[in-house]
Amino acid sequence: MAASASASLRHHLLLLRRRPRFPLNPSPAFRACSLPRRYQRLFASAPSSSTVEDGYPPSLVEPSDGASVVDVNPPRGTRDFPPEDMRLRTWLFDQFREVSRVMAFEEVDFPVLESEALFIRKAGEEITQQLYNFEDKGGRRVVLRPEITPSLARLVIKQGKSVSLPLKWFTIGQCWRYERMTRGRRREHYQWNMDIFGMPKVRAESELLQAIILLFERLGITSSDVGIRVSSRKVLQAVLNMYSIPEHLFTEVCVIVDKLGKLTRDEIEKELITTGLSSEAVQGIIEVLSLKSLPKLEEVLGSNVEAVADLKKLFSFAEQYGYADWICFDASVVRGLAYYTGIVFEAFDREGKLRAICGGGRYDRLLSTFGSEDMPACGFGFGDAVIVELLKEKGLLPDLSRQIDDIVFPLDEELEGPASSVASSLRRKGRSVDLVEDKRLKWVFKHAERINAGRLILVGKSEWERGMVRVKILSTREEFEVKAGELQ
Repeated sequence: MAASASASLRHHLLLLRRRPRFPLNPSPAFRACSLPRRYQRLFASAPSSSTVEDGYPPSLVEPSDGASVVDVNPPRGTRDFPPEDMRLRTWLFDQFREVSRVMAFEEVDFPVLESEALFIRKAGEEITQQLYNFEDKGGRRVVLRPEITPSLARLVIKQGKSVSLPLKWFTIGQCWRYERMTRGRRREHYQWNMDIFGMPKVRAESELLQAIILLFERLGITSSDVGIRVSSRKVLQAVLNMYSIPEHLFTEVCVIVDKLGKLTRDEIEKELITTGLSSEAVQGIIEVLSLKSLPKLEEVLGSNVEAVADLKKLFSFAEQYGYADWICFDASVVRGLAYYTGIVFEAFDREGKLRAICGGGRYDRLLSTFGSEDMPACGFGFGDAVIVELLKEKGLLPDLSRQIDDIVFPLDEELEGPASSVASSLRRKGRSVDLVEDKRLKWVFKHAERINAGRLILVGKSEWERGMVRVKILSTREEFEVKAGELQ
């Protein structure tokens, strides 16, 4: 009886720990009233302690019988992938890889654990405040990568002149950021990156944009569902030049104006003024970044400005590629990472229910921040979380139920050996086979339905003595015998 009560108490404590609504060090009275009456006596007599874990005394978190109460949920902001979720993830990654293949990109990979120095930049970027960083046992400062581009740049530098340009690489990797969670935003996510090194012209950006649009089209998403906002960091640079704003303020201003849409205009203006900009310059920046028309931008900056020429060329390419209806000019797009230098872009859902689906741009001066010679480069990151939310919203998630080719089932215990031989032969021929034993035939039929098996192969005594097995096609209920060695 005592053991049963102890197990039940541990179960109830686990439920309470999953709902952390209590003070960090609650009073005995609070602890008692928060539990069923049958446990209040136990709490009332629990020893006090200066060490409290999740608001509960250690003796209750780890019972005296040595059995620990383990929260079976993954850490906050992370995910498990049971089979049905893993099938969806694998399907999505297959779409990433297929688009990369038709775009003639090669796959690369890097460790998820990187040197902290790769990601520490003095630019006021939000990402530097969201690092999972620590010192390893060798005294080295390391980080779970929050993004992939610096790892890619590190590998490019490491490869040196052994590779021919342009490089067209892609990767699918996990990223970690300790940030506030919202719909489509977690503390870990997988990200598809495509990057081009050694191509200085706008052709590189136009290729990357086609890759993104090819993916959308493969997923059943149309230009009425999603758009891609395009601008250039050079637009903002041109505005700063108009007001003689020092070069060293450029990155800081980019980080601030990237918050447009997240903060009010007044808040953005106040942050810009704190950098030392005049009110006139702040108003000029806000007005230009409010433009949604490329001809109007040309009127303000002039046709000889590099930003205008780059954007006009990109929109011309868009017509030739056939995706002009997907993209639109929006001067407010600057992207929050400090290393962008030219054209930038981000995909959005037209209903405005979700955060950015993906984003990227040109970063021609990233390599020099790591002590190497700069190289023209651009790329994008495309996370797995927001696109899945969009597919759910549009009813476009595929049916990814489990599917097995064959179930092999021996009807008698002494036929387990022959059944193993049949299953092994089919597997060598590339068929997926579930070998089932010690079950009733009724259970086997239900199991076949659950896993969408194509065939049921019964190994019976009389059939096996003649070198035969019985095959049942489950979709048509057709049954026939076939020689075991001729099974395909």
